[in-house]
Amino acid sequence: MADIISASFDCTVLDRDRNAAPADAGLRYDLIELLFFAYRDFVGEADSVLAEYGFWRAHHRVLHFVDRNPGIRVAELLAILKITKQSLGRVLKELVDKGFIEQRQGASDRRQRLLHTTAEGHALAYRLSELQNARIAAALAKLDPEASAAARTFLIELVNADERPDVERLIREKERAS
Repeated sequence: MADIISASFDCTVLDRDRNAAPADAGLRYDLIELLFFAYRDFVGEADSVLAEYGFWRAHHRVLHFVDRNPGIRVAELLAILKITKQSLGRVLKELVDKGFIEQRQGASDRRQRLLHTTAEGHALAYRLSELQNARIAAALAKLDPEASAAARTFLIELVNADERPDVERLIREKERAS
């Protein structure tokens, strides 16, 4: 787990001679770095909450997608997260052992492991989503509706092209269910 440092950022430490680096025409360092900083802060508050439970970001991702997709099969979760079965196994075991996720057998195929959050797991997933939603809502409140739609389009376009239809379908299904 990464150490969480709460010291404020001082950009003067990076104010070195930028002319010493070769020019990289066409690279959007502004957006690359903004994405790094936005991601850092987007997950930062959630990281602090997760640390209270001895969890980290991998636990958050598993908990989020299991909570949003009750009864999801392990294979489906692996496909969404793009992690190895071994990586998922370790994180999933901790979430099950601590009572945040439960595994149920499939009704038609008893070999299937269907994942569900427990009441405690749902409460934690919801708490983390509230934190992240507040950050998103505050940012979107500063945009007009067209810019808000453009932000969503921008994020979709960052997803690998061959996966966009599946990601958009997953999001639409969850929006309809909400």
